[in-house]
Amino acid sequence: MRIFDPHIHMTSRTTDDYAAMAAHGVRAVVEPAFWLGQPRTSAASFVDYFDSLIGWEPFRASQYGIKHHCTIALNPKEANDPRCREVLALLPRYLAKDGVVAVGEVGYDSMTPAEDEVFAEQLALAVRFGLPALVHTPHRDKATGTTRTLDVVRESGIPAEHVVVDHLNEVTVEEVANSGCWMGFSIYPDTKMDPDRMVAILQRFGTERILVNSAADWGRSDPLRTYATAQAMLAAGFTDDDVDQVLWRNPVAFYGQSGRLDLTDTEPAQTYAGNSILRGAPA
Repeated sequence: MRIFDPHIHMTSRTTDDYAAMAAHGVRAVVEPAFWLGQPRTSAASFVDYFDSLIGWEPFRASQYGIKHHCTIALNPKEANDPRCREVLALLPRYLAKDGVVAVGEVGYDSMTPAEDEVFAEQLALAVRFGLPALVHTPHRDKATGTTRTLDVVRESGIPAEHVVVDHLNEVTVEEVANSGCWMGFSIYPDTKMDPDRMVAILQRFGTERILVNSAADWGRSDPLRTYATAQAMLAAGFTDDDVDQVLWRNPVAFYGQSGRLDLTDTEPAQTYAGNSILRGAPA
């Protein structure tokens, strides 16, 4: 089994997580820029963070045979902080980097006028750089936020197939399915989807244009939820090929639109007595 987690915040995770992911078939990840849990007070802190996403984190992942790419953006929550708005002027520098495969996370947190402006401006950057866009739907009033999201996407002129609308659920999936955008689902304890609910959606909507991610971060989350979803799919009667489409080929197809996806050397790391052998480390 090969797994590509298309939305996971590895900056928040340990090297033990990388080892466990590699042991369970995770060979590639995309890490979206996001809120770190407390306010950042200047654009300079974003520079350091973005630099780590394109430098240190890909190196750390590579020690476990995992390919790491990222998306870059001013996230919706911090779009409301005027101290962060100058970050928008820095984004073109990073959106030109090889390891950046989309603009994201963009979208809504509280659906404020400031978020409207920042969302539209970053979709324009996605169009300018020919990149896909990863869109965050709000945790509160998700149905209204999803409708509003799709309106902004249509107004931006970005092709629908270049957009994944993430953190969907049973209430919001049909509207996004009908829009032509990709549908993203976070398998995240307590606050989002679980594997069985995800299987029910796949049974209803099929396996096309669907991305399944763990969204694992500094909260109560699990970087192996993609693997758990694969097992739930198989138990429900989906084939190995269905699992491969949802958990590998779909994210490859979506982020491959960037022209920057590098999946060379994504065979599983060697193992000995159940322990992963790090690339370059003595066996």
